Amino acid sequence: MKLQGAITMIASIIISLTGCSNAKNSSTSDATADTSGPVPRVAFSGDSAYSYVEAQCSFGPRVPNTEAHRRCGDYLLAQLRRHSSAVTEQCVDLRAYDGTTLKARNFVAEFYPDKPKRILLLAHWDCRPWADSDADASKHRQPVMGANDGASGVGVALEVARLLAANEPTVGVDILLTDAEDWGDREGDSEDSWALGTRYWASNPHREGYVYPTSGILLDMVGDANAKFLKEYFSYRSDAKTVSTLWALAAQLGHGDRFVNDYGGAITDDHVEIIAAGIPCIDIIDQRKDSPTGFCPQWHTTDDVMRHISPSTLAAVGETLTAYIFGMK
Repeated sequence: MKLQGAITMIASIIISLTGCSNAKNSSTSDATADTSGPVPRVAFSGDSAYSYVEAQCSFGPRVPNTEAHRRCGDYLLAQLRRHSSAVTEQCVDLRAYDGTTLKARNFVAEFYPDKPKRILLLAHWDCRPWADSDADASKHRQPVMGANDGASGVGVALEVARLLAANEPTVGVDILLTDAEDWGDREGDSEDSWALGTRYWASNPHREGYVYPTSGILLDMVGDANAKFLKEYFSYRSDAKTVSTLWALAAQLGHGDRFVNDYGGAITDDHVEIIAAGIPCIDIIDQRKDSPTGFCPQWHTTDDVMRHISPSTLAAVGETLTAYIFGMK
């Protein structure tokens, strides 16, 4: 993903002036969670989510076209099939901005597909091929392990999949693990070099007759011990109601120290492609106003490894997310 620096400085001002208006799509999610009464609690396990993150990293950096990527993809497909009988693998060759052909694999698990009201939960599982934010310039061509940037969101999504298999919500949930998000051009002006797998899925349904969900939630960089989740600009503009509801639920659950009641910058991430397809979507992502990159210090460096991942942060995100899903009307 990429932080859009110019908008970062003025995002809070724009949001306060424009509210949730969106020139591309002014609709918001029609599914709401009840925050007025007791918060629904399903036993989300931060330790289980952590083990899913650790398992992904055990393969090495999951850079497209590598053996680690292939083996981890097989692992993720098997995990989804443990919890859902409606799992589809979407394989596609995608052309990256530098001309590389990426052998991409998206995975989609549909839970309770007969329910007409549906939401999308997504996370990217690939790793950036270059640690181009590393303080050591000699490491800039090394791949990123992606414990936080990729694996953490997938770990939370897999734990949610485990819970959905045993607990039926009032809405259907589709989990999308998307590929080829992080092979983007940070130096160029083209924002469309990122999130290639999501863009493909958004315009190419993974199966015949598939009806896209009416709203989405993206999980990205949700595992750092010091994570701060600010209200991302495109998210709030797309679906202010869901952002407000999730942050309120987090506060009720005692996670207000992580889900900070403040606005962050505008981030080019998978949710932008979902929004462009006409589906309101928000991004739960760690942002740092005191960081020169706008993200945690390990972002796009060789230090994005397991020692920075916290089960309690994963639990804070997972508990908030499951309270939202199982509290939907």
